[in-house]
Amino acid sequence: MTQKHKNTRSNVYATRSDFCRIYVEQMNSLYLLSLLLTADPQKADQCFLLGLENSMSNNSVFKERAHFWARRSIIVHAIRLLCPRPSDENESSEAQLLPLNGTLPAELHAYPDFARIVGLNSFERFVFIMSILEKYSAQECSLLLGCSRRDVTKARIPALRHLASANVATERQPERDVMAFARVTDTNY
Repeated sequence: MTQKHKNTRSNVYATRSDFCRIYVEQMNSLYLLSLLLTADPQKADQCFLLGLENSMSNNSVFKERAHFWARRSIIVHAIRLLCPRPSDENESSEAQLLPLNGTLPAELHAYPDFARIVGLNSFERFVFIMSILEKYSAQECSLLLGCSRRDVTKARIPALRHLASANVATERQPERDVMAFARVTDTNY
């Protein structure tokens, strides 16, 4: 490989040092993503470190997409760790909501909005985070989660309803505004 080709390649593709810089500069955001996905501080640590390791070992990511790759790597590792699956159709998603008392990670006690997200069942939580917060399409979510687009769409609605009803209870935001947002985002997929 010629020196000119090496220099061109290093300007186009992200290097280990680029990923190190991203993980340092965006540490709080990346760890929060890990924690919200896993709902467990130990698994969040593991997911964060696996994402960093994976990002640093990948040498075929364009530099301008490296921060997206870092987030995607964390999502992929969280999926591998938790294996979230769509619930049985006969099972009510409301019954699967996790209690927000003793099982809530201590890091989230001061943040009720994050606590509500962690309170969703794992599949709905992953769908909400990936499709709403990270803005993945229903197709991207279904491919990463190994399910149908319909499963993604069906999980997103109860997650939004749960989060909206919690906001109504605290008089923050009417449910209709969140549901209107859900209808708009559903048409984009």
